[in-house]
Amino acid sequence: MNTNVIVTCAVTGAGDTVDKHPAIPVTPDAIADAAIEAARAGAAVAHIHVRDPETGKGSRDVALYRAVVERVRASGVDVMINLTAGMGGDLMIGAERPLDFEDGTDLVGALERLAHVEELRPEICTLDCGTLNFGEGNAVYVSTPDMLRTGARRIRELGVKPELEIFDTGNLWFATRLVEEGLIDSPAMFQLCMGIPYGAPPDVALMQSMVNMLPTGSVWAGFGIGRMQFPMVAQAMLLGGHVRVGLEDNLYLDKGVFASNGQLVERAVRIIESLGGRVQTPEEARQTLGLPART
Repeated sequence: MNTNVIVTCAVTGAGDTVDKHPAIPVTPDAIADAAIEAARAGAAVAHIHVRDPETGKGSRDVALYRAVVERVRASGVDVMINLTAGMGGDLMIGAERPLDFEDGTDLVGALERLAHVEELRPEICTLDCGTLNFGEGNAVYVSTPDMLRTGARRIRELGVKPELEIFDTGNLWFATRLVEEGLIDSPAMFQLCMGIPYGAPPDVALMQSMVNMLPTGSVWAGFGIGRMQFPMVAQAMLLGGHVRVGLEDNLYLDKGVFASNGQLVERAVRIIESLGGRVQTPEEARQTLGLPART
């Protein structure tokens, strides 16, 4: 069991949740404020997507990322910024003619997916470690081995810590190859993403199996989506890992009760403490992840 736990809060995501919750952070100010709220509640890491303020849909606009990051950094609140680098992998296969890609397709190369990371140099960014049938219909998330190696090299050159996003066991198999090939600096940082259709289901035995596959010396966290968010907080901690919560993954505090990011973090902290653990500060988390102290 891990008794010194890093809490990450994924504050908004890019999914179609704006009409499903009364207060999904959409504007840069709202997203930054959500990250600050989560940090004050106990999160050491804020995982950040941005959204188009006009449509609420996920965006790769560097200016939006810049506005969020500058507001968080100017707040004086210490929190590690973890920017998604997964946007730009969305492929909507044509229903009748597969090569006639449908609306919603946003497919760019590995380096273009890192444009905001290049400019803003967060402490952490994600690297989504495989291609996946993403939910129902014809949506595919595309992240090929060549793309991942190119991204990993560039992230390393930038001095940013990659969080290896693992959606299924094949993703984990390939991510361990990146570590073996020397493209990921030690300690490697893994995030086990459980319950996203159609990746790894939020199953206790499967999470244990995935933990058993991790390279020696890795730092890892895990999360479940929807109603499995809080059970997986406990499960990840019991298996020796760190945890993630946030509105990207779950909209509710209790059945029928909408949550805020701060409330989700507070609930995670209570679970951790009730199991005999404590929450790491951002500075402690930097040490755990092998990152330099805040200057």
